[in-house]
Amino acid sequence: MPTTAEDSPADDAPADSSDADSSAAADHHAARIDRDGYTIVEGAIAPDLVDGLLEDLDRLERDLAIVPARNRFEGTRTVRIYNLLAHGPRFEQIPVHPAILPVCERVLDPGLLVSSLSSIAIGPGETAQPVHADDQVLPLPKPHPATVCNTMWALTDFTAENGATRIVPGSHTADASPDLTKTYETVPAEMAKGSVLIWHGSLWHGGGANATAARRVGIAMNYCAGFIRQQENQQLGLDRDRVAAFSPRLQELVGYGIYRGLIGHIDKQVPSRRLLGTPADPRLLWDLAGPET
Repeated sequence: MPTTAEDSPADDAPADSSDADSSAAADHHAARIDRDGYTIVEGAIAPDLVDGLLEDLDRLERDLAIVPARNRFEGTRTVRIYNLLAHGPRFEQIPVHPAILPVCERVLDPGLLVSSLSSIAIGPGETAQPVHADDQVLPLPKPHPATVCNTMWALTDFTAENGATRIVPGSHTADASPDLTKTYETVPAEMAKGSVLIWHGSLWHGGGANATAARRVGIAMNYCAGFIRQQENQQLGLDRDRVAAFSPRLQELVGYGIYRGLIGHIDKQVPSRRLLGTPADPRLLWDLAGPET
């Protein structure tokens, strides 16, 4: 029986006081996603990181003169800033966050990739976004194993009134994607500032309407399976010198690794070794077959 957002999916999660507890918490949240299509990790983001990210987004909006889009899907009163990994080191903490990445690795697998990293600030007066599934552009019959696992970082409180993400619990098991022209019964994924909503890419959802006088600010950290094309082209959208300064795990996540020992190589080399000179293991899956006898 699907839960509603009011069931507080993180309330009975194990505490993250040790590696064992962290692993158990990740297992717990992954199981919630498998069952309900989503989970909420309460208090995942340190307050100083939340404040720093808000400062960075304010700066980028001013410096880049970002304005709302002119379509209903992105929102005409919503400010979105894309390709955040290109805009400062603080954003590098997001894809590799220790309370969030392990959950997404369980939903997909450790070969997952950063699909996109963007901010979404829903302004006063914004209307509800059409309900959609993040994987519905993929030509695959449904239901299917997860190819996308997305997250929403709450940099402000998310409430029913200010535009909290609206979800259809259990809809990740549906045999079709929603019709963008229709309305559906949804529940708000309410959460406190510093929490993170994680959901299966087939879950039906959409940004809520903002009936308050203040913005609802979040960061959408989206992952895809290592065999799926990324929504934002990380290899061309990020300067190579910037990627060279990333941690090895983040380099893998933006596409400078290979999936399952094979997919994504360059002339039989791991991209980070070929392009950045890292000491990545040079062997491919083929090499595991051993020499001819």
